[in-house]
Amino acid sequence: MTDLVDLVALSRLSPHCWRRAAEWLRAGDSPSQVLQRLAATLWPDDPGRLAPLRAGAADTIARAERDRIAAVAWSDAAYPVALATIVDPPPVVWTRGQIDALSAPAVAIVGSRAASQDALSVAHDLAHDLAACGLVVVSGLARGVDSAAHRGALAAHGVTVAVLGSGVDVLYPPEHAPLARQIDERGAVISELVPGTRPDPMFFPLRNRIISGLSRAVVVIEAGEKSGSLITARCALEQGRDVLAVPGNVLSGRNRGAHGLLRDGAKIVESADDILEELGMCGRGAGRAAPAPRDPILACLTPGEPSDLDAIAAATGLGTAKLLPRLFELELQGAVARIGGGRFVRIDRSC
Repeated sequence: MTDLVDLVALSRLSPHCWRRAAEWLRAGDSPSQVLQRLAATLWPDDPGRLAPLRAGAADTIARAERDRIAAVAWSDAAYPVALATIVDPPPVVWTRGQIDALSAPAVAIVGSRAASQDALSVAHDLAHDLAACGLVVVSGLARGVDSAAHRGALAAHGVTVAVLGSGVDVLYPPEHAPLARQIDERGAVISELVPGTRPDPMFFPLRNRIISGLSRAVVVIEAGEKSGSLITARCALEQGRDVLAVPGNVLSGRNRGAHGLLRDGAKIVESADDILEELGMCGRGAGRAAPAPRDPILACLTPGEPSDLDAIAAATGLGTAKLLPRLFELELQGAVARIGGGRFVRIDRSC
């Protein structure tokens, strides 16, 4: 509980502190040490500010528990490995719904809020087909492409995750509250912002790095030259994720941002098969082999038999700071999968 309080306190600091906090946590410093070090840097002449910061964090945790909102801390086994590998992961992810949805293989679908009917149909159909293949569809619950993607995944009885630019108990836009309740049943609504936080324009670009961070790839549908979806695409590239885009009408000007991505090398998407192929899953790119078991991590895993992080670390001699990013790389390659309880299983799969 002490670690959780300190991590929530870290999350209440300015986001520009989070990258440094992540570096120190990965280096083995405790949340308490990191918090004290940052507090000493931020308020060198006012050490008394640390106690009320921790007290406020404890109150936030208690309120979240009463409202059935889960706090998934950076140190928790349920914290998504994919998100832990980005340079500035949130210290805590606040979650409504199914926590396990955060650790399953995922693809983000993002695009215009004022989307054309064609774009809405494409978003719905792509999300439906990806969800039917077992992938989680991640988006931002916004109007337009985002909500169409969530609905498409739900129509396939699949799993979808909504990342908010507000607290998970402050839904924006408000008319999507019924959609958020449907997402809760099969997936998750999440935010790095403490419950009760109102939406603010500065929060949405920040949340885009989480949308991409949770995902293996980002698909952009109908994005203008100044679309927030391009921020998500840029985050994806910085995080080593694949970026794909759906072409659109060249005369309308509504899709110039996505066309720019295509000119810069993004893969063109005409169907879900194009996305599956890029990920090395079943599709037109079927038959791409999984990494050979010469990898020391794969060598210590038996196909189909789950192993927890401590067991893998003991078998490989790798520390957590090196092991988690490598496990995520293998997950991206389809060689391992993360299952409940922070365990991993090796996959021997041919399409």
